Amino acid sequence: CDYTTEVDKPFKSQTRRTHAQLKRIAAVLRGLVTACDYSAGQKLLEDENYAEFDVFFRQMFEIARRHKIMNPEKMRTEYGKLIYLLQDAVSPSIQPHLEFSVKGHIESVYKFLEDRGGLAVLDDKLIEIATEEILAGKKSRAKINAEIKRKEKAVKAIKQKYHTTKLNAEDIHLCLYSICDNNSFLNSDRVPIDKVLDYLSTHFSPGVIEEGYSLSIVSGEDGARLSHSHEKQYYYALQSLTLWRDITDDMFRLWCMAEEDLLSETVTYSLQDTGQGMQRVQQSPRTYKAMQQILARVQSKVSHWIGSSVIHMGDHNVPNALSFIDKYTQVPRILGPIVSCLENLERIVEEDDGIKEMVQGFGGYEKVRKDILYDFFKSAFDGSGADNFYDAGSCIDGRLTSAWNWCSQLPTKDFYLFFKLTGFTGFDGAFK
Repeated sequence: CDYTTEVDKPFKSQTRRTHAQLKRIAAVLRGLVTACDYSAGQKLLEDENYAEFDVFFRQMFEIARRHKIMNPEKMRTEYGKLIYLLQDAVSPSIQPHLEFSVKGHIESVYKFLEDRGGLAVLDDKLIEIATEEILAGKKSRAKINAEIKRKEKAVKAIKQKYHTTKLNAEDIHLCLYSICDNNSFLNSDRVPIDKVLDYLSTHFSPGVIEEGYSLSIVSGEDGARLSHSHEKQYYYALQSLTLWRDITDDMFRLWCMAEEDLLSETVTYSLQDTGQGMQRVQQSPRTYKAMQQILARVQSKVSHWIGSSVIHMGDHNVPNALSFIDKYTQVPRILGPIVSCLENLERIVEEDDGIKEMVQGFGGYEKVRKDILYDFFKSAFDGSGADNFYDAGSCIDGRLTSAWNWCSQLPTKDFYLFFKLTGFTGFDGAFK
């Protein structure tokens, strides 16, 4: 059984739970050492002096944590168990027995360069070119090659200009490509949000209602928990998507804040049955503050905020910062398949006469696209998806709950066959 299965369950006393936690944490620590050095692992088994390997443990866990932050689609089952194990290891009831802290600071490009006196690299005029991601799109092969050469030239220039005895050229190269990884993340996770925002502004207008395509919703009808006019629903969807985009933009910082909250040695959690099984309910002041700042920034861009501004965190809806982060890494998994369906459908309609004829039976590609977008902007932002208004509704997290509810109902939609036709397999992605 995994760690959380063994420790996140009712015990007769807290002492028994602490013993179970310590036993399994020690087993993981011994396993790490033994996997790298068998003789050292045997010695640790006899001596039980875990503090002797404190630097090693912190480095190993930091690498795993950083890998997950940089690659949200990876370690989707393992990361949660790891972070909960570390959460227990730094708790006041366990850490004194280990005699060291397993928590280390996440290595960042800024900290790496700062320690080596190389922060000037980040201010160089070529940094944007040196860290951009080269996307093929509809570019010619010659243009792609030209962009690659320009990027390589910029990287080479920065390496030559800033390398020192403390900061060698390979270190600079590593930093530049690490920044590029962030740009790759934004291209994979933020671009679907940008495209859906573009669909909304291109195919719908707040002041003009096209016949048969009114976005207005009425509470109690078709599962909706909100009542909005066409104009109000348009802006509600627009504001929700804009908020998701800003959260995605700031995801790496939010993730670091979340880990700081989860691995806090002072703010501990309580194990509670929230109606979704036993959950670790913990206040997350850093993450909550960061979310308030993002929300305030988005609200400042609009003339009137529609819906609630309540941010659930540390309650039965969003028990802790890990649950919060997990919710918002789902956004590209929701929007990505919609964008993929619309783009691929347009392509295969042009390439295959049989499919074109079938689509014509539904009114043509333009109508199919409009129908999909209309249903999404109306039904994915209607406050549905929970048993009561407080849990769903128009609160910050309820907007995402409604979108997931729409996803769960997709197989019942008339246009579902077009999703299947374009390679749709599900919204959840692959567990890696």
